Amino acid sequence: MPSNIILSAPARTPFGDFGKSLRDTPLTALAVHAARASLHRSGLRPDDIDHLVYANTVPVDPDSLFGARVISVAMGLPDDVAALTVSRGCGAGLQAIVSAAEQILSGHSSIALAGGAENYSRAPFILRSGRWGHKRGDQNLQDLLENTYRDPFSREYMGETAENIAREYGYTREQMDDWALMSQQRAGEAIRSGFLARQIAPIERVFEGKRSMMETDEFPRPDITLARLQQLRPSFAADGTVTPGNASGVTDGAAFIVVAEVQAAATRGLQAQARIVDWSTIGVAPSMMGIGPVPAVRKLLARTGLSIAEIDYFEVNEAFAVVNLHAERELNLPRERTNLYGGGISIGHPPGATGLRMTMTAMHHLQDTGGRYAVITMCIGAGQGMALLLENLLR
Repeated sequence: MPSNIILSAPARTPFGDFGKSLRDTPLTALAVHAARASLHRSGLRPDDIDHLVYANTVPVDPDSLFGARVISVAMGLPDDVAALTVSRGCGAGLQAIVSAAEQILSGHSSIALAGGAENYSRAPFILRSGRWGHKRGDQNLQDLLENTYRDPFSREYMGETAENIAREYGYTREQMDDWALMSQQRAGEAIRSGFLARQIAPIERVFEGKRSMMETDEFPRPDITLARLQQLRPSFAADGTVTPGNASGVTDGAAFIVVAEVQAAATRGLQAQARIVDWSTIGVAPSMMGIGPVPAVRKLLARTGLSIAEIDYFEVNEAFAVVNLHAERELNLPRERTNLYGGGISIGHPPGATGLRMTMTAMHHLQDTGGRYAVITMCIGAGQGMALLLENLLR
């Protein structure tokens, strides 16, 4: 079980609403901004970093296929710093942290930057017949984002797989809307208190020809009412339960964190804020992908010998409210120790960055409360679950 990998100096951009403030900001520019902010907060020099791991699910710009290397060079890391791009669907951001830890555990790194980014607002439409031409007639443009939201096996939308869980386990629209309202209210309080501001490195936005500083997340709707949520129509079935209000928001953004071997960190004066205790990944039926956190957390706790009662805080990604309801019921998660600062429903869910946002939220919560352990977990499209256990080192 890993015991010598620490986390420090997390930073992220504000998350922009789909098609709004960050739509004209290149994907790698978002990532470079967050990576530089993390490096600055750490007090490290660029030549202290020996590896950069970057998570992304949709490479939307010409340089995006080489994302990790582009970010490394653009932020001024030495030419000999290795760069790795990873993806694990909705768990991509968490996978960046794990992959950096694995590089360190295998002796191929000592101090890494781990991060991720998405800018779905820049996803293009593609013309499949354009490469080899066509003689005549109408041609269809395909939305590059469409496959992101569909199960690759059944071609169901991910929201339809959430409906599958609701039907199978008996979760109601009322329960989902109640969770969504709570998420929005908690995010609103986290904004008002300044909790989320600690994570954010403000970024200049250029929107409709106007420049301004963006300092807060754009998606939260803290003033929404339960009545308004109840008025929203189901998205995937006329008699369904999943709506735009109780599903995660499509947002753009980036996040990074320093992952280091404990002695290497100490040698360079890097503050060890949290320790990676262990992690787990597991597969589930693709049509029920939202149940993924349940077996992932069970596997993680079995590996570490801990119980739910010994975990001080949980971050469960709000891909859909039913995911959280199911994890809460099956794992007996106390609501007063889960997602206290909003989540994917209120802040949004850019998969390359979400796991990192959740991790920094858990770190800051443990620091503020003096708690010891936190679990970060999420479901993953196509049928997986992932979980990470952190220990607070600033108690």
